Amino acid sequence: MSEEEIQQKDAPGDDKPGNVYVVKTTINQEENVANLIENKAEREKAPVFAILAPNELRGYLFVEAGERPHLDRIVRNIRHAKNLLDEATGIGDIEHFLTPKPAVAGIEEGDIVELVSGPFKGERARVQRIDETKEEITVELFEAMVPIPVTVRGDHVRVLKKEDED
Repeated sequence: MSEEEIQQKDAPGDDKPGNVYVVKTTINQEENVANLIENKAEREKAPVFAILAPNELRGYLFVEAGERPHLDRIVRNIRHAKNLLDEATGIGDIEHFLTPKPAVAGIEEGDIVELVSGPFKGERARVQRIDETKEEITVELFEAMVPIPVTVRGDHVRVLKKEDED
């Protein structure tokens, strides 16, 4: 096979397995539409391999499917699915949605946070240390009689005030 044939084979829009299509949906109905597409594809035994509904992108779904006509037929009569965009996109265009962001991203030492779960739920605290490898944060509670450091998971806190906003 020549290099040109390989590039043509992998080019988006060839309607081969692995093409990623974009489905426009009603905002806040992405998960419902994804479930409906999944169910309908299973019933019709259509080649739908994956469905992605990223939280950061409202009103759109990414569907990895075989041929476009199969997906077009599935999406056509689904409530809240507006349309299927004309061109297929490559996996490289959606790669950044596939890698999870660390739970401690955007949190810095000195920030004031609120604990949103665990035994100290609702307590306010100041961030003392951040362990990015374990995604843990060591905080010092404001209303504690004795200032002791408490280590919590990064997704168990909500930033109330940044240190540089003082």
